[in-house]
Amino acid sequence: MPQIHILAIGKMKQAGLSEACEDYKKRLTWPCVVREFDIKESNPKQLQNKESAALLAALPQDCFVVACDGRGKSITSLDFADKLQHWENAYAKNIAFLIGGADGHHDILRKKAHFLLSFGAFTWPHRLARVMLLEQLYRAQQIGAGHPYHRE
Repeated sequence: MPQIHILAIGKMKQAGLSEACEDYKKRLTWPCVVREFDIKESNPKQLQNKESAALLAALPQDCFVVACDGRGKSITSLDFADKLQHWENAYAKNIAFLIGGADGHHDILRKKAHFLLSFGAFTWPHRLARVMLLEQLYRAQQIGAGHPYHRE
């Protein structure tokens, strides 16, 4: 069973989104740690650099790194469940998902990631991306357990 780490820029302030995150997190049987980083900087390029540096510095040892990024690969929920199983078996007991700020991840972070995951062609607010990721983790868990939560 992997330990899931979600490292995200921005504090979850909206009550509804925060409640949705907590609901999905409680449903997970995998241990899940969510860390938030609130970094201040007026220059957008420097902010992106600082955010990416903070996320990389917070990575646990021996982990598979997935950067949630619009330039990444968009996959189905079934493929995501398969990939999680593969990552757990082949690479690491820790799987870290990195969610950047409004300007996304710096190129250095993207290059250090083992996989770039996209939530599709739409642009999503990073706080909503956190809810979507937790739901997909729960969905992958249910797919792996053969539970009918996921329907094709």
